[in-house]
Amino acid sequence: MKAYVFPGQGAQFTGMGKDLYENNAEARDLFEKANDILGFRITDIMFNGSEDDLKKTSVTQPAVFLHSVLLAKALGSDFQPDMVAGHSLGEFSALVASGALGFEDGLRLVAARANAMQKACELKPSTMAAIIALPDEKVEEICEAVDGIVVCANYNCPGQLVISGEVDAIDAACAKATEAGAKRALKLKVGGAFHSPCMEPARAELAEAIENTEFHTPVCPVYQNVDALPHTDPAEIKTNLVAQLTAPVRWTQTVRNMVADGATEFIELGPGKVLQGLVAKIEKGMTVSGRQ
Repeated sequence: MKAYVFPGQGAQFTGMGKDLYENNAEARDLFEKANDILGFRITDIMFNGSEDDLKKTSVTQPAVFLHSVLLAKALGSDFQPDMVAGHSLGEFSALVASGALGFEDGLRLVAARANAMQKACELKPSTMAAIIALPDEKVEEICEAVDGIVVCANYNCPGQLVISGEVDAIDAACAKATEAGAKRALKLKVGGAFHSPCMEPARAELAEAIENTEFHTPVCPVYQNVDALPHTDPAEIKTNLVAQLTAPVRWTQTVRNMVADGATEFIELGPGKVLQGLVAKIEKGMTVSGRQ
């Protein structure tokens, strides 16, 4: 069974999507439609922008979404997923690719999400950090022992967990993780504390946009970040999508559940190869590939 997976923020690179634009008429039309919807030429930034230009949340999220969704569309009748999942932002790509959400609605929600998250980031100093080579349980224990807001945000693969929260609390948790034997406790270059209570203002704002958007039954189960379980009911999908902003991304659990449910091949659609690497670490010997 084929499982298609879609990357999140951080996978972007200059030149992303340019081949699609130049060689696929449908993709080119949708890129131009996206430029109109967003009110700026995101294609210029994707194809020729600097690394710093691409890093802005208001650019990164729609750029990664567009690249992923248009890769799926370019596959045409060859895109026949048995199941899909996306990492954080990638969940929106998965929902559009599987037919749960229309292209224009998906892009508008992603833009709204990016703007809401940017505003939440500006309200208080916050950040994220990667903790390498500690058991998940130990990292959870460290987060609970630290004063202030710090939580486990991304369960990426065994031995790789991202924490998220207030700057001082992250610094304290990194120090404790190093003392506990972590190989690395590295602060990430991100605008704020994604997938933590610090995103509550963004969650409230996005909830209204999601509630006012029409969702459909997808062509296959969508494994969602919040609970790592398959969903096809539009109402459940909406609820989980809102909760995702302040809840952890359970990627390790998601991949394991997809394999338990019959996945034999994982195909990553979108920039970079991050998810291919994570899948290979979570389920050794699994067939993984990608298109970018």
